[in-house]
Amino acid sequence: MTPVPQHVAAGGATAISVGGEYDVVVGRDILPRLAALVPKGAGQGLVVHPPTLRSLAARCAAILSQQGLKVQLHEVPDAESAKTAQTLVELWDLLGREAFTRSDIIVGVGGGTVTDLSGFVAATWLRGVAVVQVPTTVLAMVDAAVGGKTGINTAAGKNLVGAFHPPAAVLCDLATLDSLPAADVRAGLAEIVKGGFIADPAILRLIEADPDECLNVRGPVLRELIERKIAVKATVVAEDLRESWLREILNYGHTLGHAIEQVEDYRIRHGEAISVGLVFAAELAHAAGLIDADLVTRHRRVLESLGLPTTDHWSDTDAKTRFDALLEAMRRDKKSRGARLRFVVLDGLGSVTRLEGPSEDQLRDAYRRVAKRQRP
Repeated sequence: MTPVPQHVAAGGATAISVGGEYDVVVGRDILPRLAALVPKGAGQGLVVHPPTLRSLAARCAAILSQQGLKVQLHEVPDAESAKTAQTLVELWDLLGREAFTRSDIIVGVGGGTVTDLSGFVAATWLRGVAVVQVPTTVLAMVDAAVGGKTGINTAAGKNLVGAFHPPAAVLCDLATLDSLPAADVRAGLAEIVKGGFIADPAILRLIEADPDECLNVRGPVLRELIERKIAVKATVVAEDLRESWLREILNYGHTLGHAIEQVEDYRIRHGEAISVGLVFAAELAHAAGLIDADLVTRHRRVLESLGLPTTDHWSDTDAKTRFDALLEAMRRDKKSRGARLRFVVLDGLGSVTRLEGPSEDQLRDAYRRVAKRQRP
């Protein structure tokens, strides 16, 4: 893939272009840049945020207010519980009461669940209003907030209802990571590792050189990793906005990962589930003769060096029952066609292909290699 153009903006921030349509700006203390992103003619703004980010959301609201906007703050539940039809209707009702128009702006402040939800609200209100994403986790910065995929969850699965709606801009203020729990930083790194295997091996070399420094939210290594992963996604999105094929490579590790999340009722962090999913996909590719055992081992070694799981731990059931539940969830994956499962897999480092319709025996065998029941 052709590298995404990057340039250093004023104040030392890095701007990564997504197909020339908008920029993802990465830097420290760049929140004031939000003022320049208010659309001409905007009269109102809506700031969507979780309870834990009231102070940051209030800062965003103050910036919008200084531009002459009437601003509403709306608090949504934390984590995946925000991405429901009920929350969506509440936001639609608010926008209706406030006579929100197409010239107005929505700002999503938070992790991936908030940026997914905010983007979907913006996509569906009046068939599309401007949204600026202010991601506050590593995961949201490198994945959820970039690319314009928006959505909510249903009982049938994750992100099955959604729309493509590119943001007007994404502001990744690294200062918001300072208070992020180490476990959440670690989980976000799973998506960065994915970018290393599918497109940019330099990511893997950075991690292998000093895994501990990758967890330092104030250090230059994590910033470079974030920027590299954003560049990978920006390149893919610019070439394939609506996931005709190339964009599917970003789902590497997600088929099993999303299934684990669903079966666990979203009690497990997304990045932890994806970490297991990456190893499962590597095992599946190895069984199909697409990659060698050394590349599978490298998946485990890189992920484990960051403290990420490479086996699926569960309790209160046997391995067959566990896999049956996961297989049912995988059959509802967005990449499936009819009853035919499709997996994004590697056929070499930085080279991705699609594995169509692997047998159930192949799937069970690959799962056995990542399964480990925990004793009650």
